[in-house]
Amino acid sequence: EDAIENEEPVEIEIVTEETIVDDEPIEQDFYGNLAEDMDDGDLGVIASDLMGDYENDRASREEWAHTYTQGLDLLGVKFQERTRPFRGASSVTHPLLAEAVTQFSSTAFKEMMPSDGPVRTRVVGKESVEVYQQSQRVKEFMNYNLTQVMEEYTPELDQMLFYLPLSGSTFKKVYYDAQLGRAVSKFVPAEDLVVPYTASDLDSCERVTHVVKLSENDVRKKQVAGFYRDIDITPSSPDTPTYSTGNIKDAINNLEGLQPTGESETVSILEFHVNLDLIGYEDKRDDEETGIKLPYIVTLEESSGKVLSIRRNYDEDDSLFKKKQYFVHYKFLPGLGFYGFGLIHLIGGLSRTATQALRQLIDAGTLANLPAGFKTRGLRIADNDEPLQPGEFRDVDAPSGAIREGLMPLPYKEPSQTLFGLLGFVVDAGQRFAQIADMQVGDANQGAPVGTTIALLERGSRIMSSIHKRMYYAMQTEFKLLANVIQTYLPDEYPYAVVGGDRSIKQSDFDERV
Repeated sequence: EDAIENEEPVEIEIVTEETIVDDEPIEQDFYGNLAEDMDDGDLGVIASDLMGDYENDRASREEWAHTYTQGLDLLGVKFQERTRPFRGASSVTHPLLAEAVTQFSSTAFKEMMPSDGPVRTRVVGKESVEVYQQSQRVKEFMNYNLTQVMEEYTPELDQMLFYLPLSGSTFKKVYYDAQLGRAVSKFVPAEDLVVPYTASDLDSCERVTHVVKLSENDVRKKQVAGFYRDIDITPSSPDTPTYSTGNIKDAINNLEGLQPTGESETVSILEFHVNLDLIGYEDKRDDEETGIKLPYIVTLEESSGKVLSIRRNYDEDDSLFKKKQYFVHYKFLPGLGFYGFGLIHLIGGLSRTATQALRQLIDAGTLANLPAGFKTRGLRIADNDEPLQPGEFRDVDAPSGAIREGLMPLPYKEPSQTLFGLLGFVVDAGQRFAQIADMQVGDANQGAPVGTTIALLERGSRIMSSIHKRMYYAMQTEFKLLANVIQTYLPDEYPYAVVGGDRSIKQSDFDERV
């Protein structure tokens, strides 16, 4: 102010800042979440269409689900009080189905998971010392991963082998888990993987829906990490049925004696592996839209129907837009369509018949031991509502003087020998089919040649061997997917320790030669 009043010159320093304007759009990650940049209206249309397709797909397999649900009761793991045909009637369940499932699960688990690991390798093409050593490194490293690093693999394989003979179909999902920082192979029950009724296999299926149950905290972790959109998520209430809560889940919870209580912290996620023609991401040839649908993975929150993520499901350098597969289908028997046949479908009727015959035999014995009948009005018996105990004599007022004239027991019969023989026939038929009738070698002809005995043993295990071979094919597919995941995320060289020494594996070892 003094300088202005004295009319002295003032030095003014002018500072200029250089501003750079970039008109080029920010390049988006090819594998990023496309839903972050899409309009809410377009996302709503996608969600509505996919939810409608999912409801139709679930409705198309209701008959399969009903058969599976009814068959779960034949395991007999839950005791129930029966009041028909009379109070206290037998509720025993014949263990035909449970025995067949348990024996198959035990045999298959020992067959599919040896102590040194399940992976074996073969060299494709001309074999050399270098390629052979490479195949051994791949074999050792994958077995090390499956038995030491992937802690969930062995128990989930064991659980899958119990589900497989029941439902006829089970699935494995192989992918890279960013939170764990490694590859995983998760067991997916058949009820949690929904496909259209026209599907014949996973590779040609136009839409696969995986129902995933996540805790609210895990969903929040994925949102913070940028994997899902940061939107409000409300856990599904246990009293509010959702599309994924079907009769199968209710039947399994009923068998286990579980029921929802309190507030739920579980979020139901629908993961769609589907082909779409997304607005703004259309396939173009010579700057013209072709209308071809491309593979995407769309994730929805089920209760609200909000889109959490949309990601491309093909490689960036793939001009054919081939869908990347994450699921492997294990089948007990091939079946007539997409889903395989299990023991519930094949011997469920025999198991139900055996259960009914066994209950009738026990009930007949109960009624024969404690018969009921009619008595005249004038005949009075003290405490007639209480059953007679052994060694007890009860007071009776008989006006006619003869108790026999006032009582008429119903003509109950002893358990029928014909019914007992029928029960044995039904059980033998079910055991022969399920191959759970062990051949007693000691009971065979002691003078028979060794070759004859071995031939009989091989003939008895032929059906089981064919089922194991079918499972080996699915397991080979699973290990190929796992090797691709390991190759993608493995560093150039990875050292690891095994029992007896140190090893190392190279990323280049996972190529087409092994």
